[in-house]
Amino acid sequence: MNTGKNGLLVKDGVSLLVPFILITFCFALWGFANDVTTPMVKAFSKIFRMSVTEGAMVQVAFYLGYFVMAFPAALFIQRYSFKAGVLVGLSLYAIGALMFLPAKAIGIYPPFLLAYFIMTSGLSFLETSCNPYIYCMGSEETATQRLNLAQAFNPIGALTGMFVAMHFVQARMNPMDSASRMLLTELQFNAIKAHDLDILIQPYIFIGAVIIVLAIVIRLMKMPMDSDTHSTTGILSSLKELVKMKNYREGVLAQFFYVGAQVTCWTFIIQYGTRIFMEEGLDERGAEILSQKYNIIALIFFTCSRFICTWFLKYIQPGRLLSILAVIATVLTGGVILFTDRNGLICLVGISACMSLMFPTIYGIALRGLGDHVKVGGAGLIMSILGGSVFPPLQAAIIDSDATIFGLPATNISFIIPLICFIVITIYGHRAYIRHNITHEC
Repeated sequence: MNTGKNGLLVKDGVSLLVPFILITFCFALWGFANDVTTPMVKAFSKIFRMSVTEGAMVQVAFYLGYFVMAFPAALFIQRYSFKAGVLVGLSLYAIGALMFLPAKAIGIYPPFLLAYFIMTSGLSFLETSCNPYIYCMGSEETATQRLNLAQAFNPIGALTGMFVAMHFVQARMNPMDSASRMLLTELQFNAIKAHDLDILIQPYIFIGAVIIVLAIVIRLMKMPMDSDTHSTTGILSSLKELVKMKNYREGVLAQFFYVGAQVTCWTFIIQYGTRIFMEEGLDERGAEILSQKYNIIALIFFTCSRFICTWFLKYIQPGRLLSILAVIATVLTGGVILFTDRNGLICLVGISACMSLMFPTIYGIALRGLGDHVKVGGAGLIMSILGGSVFPPLQAAIIDSDATIFGLPATNISFIIPLICFIVITIYGHRAYIRHNITHEC
């Protein structure tokens, strides 16, 4: 890692390597939260005998916390500091994770949704603080590279989350399929539900304890940039300026659609794979576990591609690379829709390699040239994570409809949602490239 005079992690001659490492660990932690939670849509549907749409409320609660807390987080770090924002974020994250204990004791679905909302309120504080913090750890010219490097550790946390979900949750839950659970007596149902909830909450309790330790370390550590984070620009003044900036406005919209695409592709890969593998003769539980293995492969592709794409950014303008990858993702999503066998699942796995670059690159492009407005601008981009709350229920409703078009099953048809998202991202990447290289318009 280059930390020299003109390196990625130097500002005003001061090395920011230690703060970078600590904050990058936070990227891994929210990656874990995102991807230990994604398989829970299917798990909650089975545990509480619900539809896919009702199970998708996990994602609604999860990403709603991002939306609600982004601007309060921006106001907080504007008044105090990035470090304070990180500490509040970690505290809320830990509280939400530990709330799974009383939610399990209550034994009904809504308290889990509340726990997810509080947990992701903390994640909103973390992302609103950590992304612009990383952005500011050096020159603006290398900001997109720096963001991609830090974000490269996010999928490592995500892979850990998926591994835990598969081996310590799905594999240990009662193997009874959804149809059989519907036939249980209330007493039998409650016994199996209690067992499965005991399994489900364990990763959240563990990560809550880890977060408390990290919060203590960061609280005791001096962060060199901490004194530089205060801004004299009011939030209303910043908003007025940001609204005028076409590059920023379009970036918020593109990020909204990107997060929607990511969450839908990773959430419903299990439903997509389960249908294929059950048609091949596997039982439901075996099909779910095998589908989750494909999801882990997708995350491995995502992780490796993040490092590769970060290297490509040295030679290819971010907007150009973003649009190229979005076009490839659009084509692969077409394959997901049209193929009804494992070829469609292979296309779905391949999409993850294209998505790896998108979030930090959209973020970096949209913040370009914001100056003192970077904190409020970052909050707007974190609010756009609401896309992860809006699109999954739409896709779940299509799956639950069980409709077919031209012989294509509803699960396949539902991927029209991420297809539209990738088209929007393609347009933004192309327009950003034109603005930066031709018109230099903000």
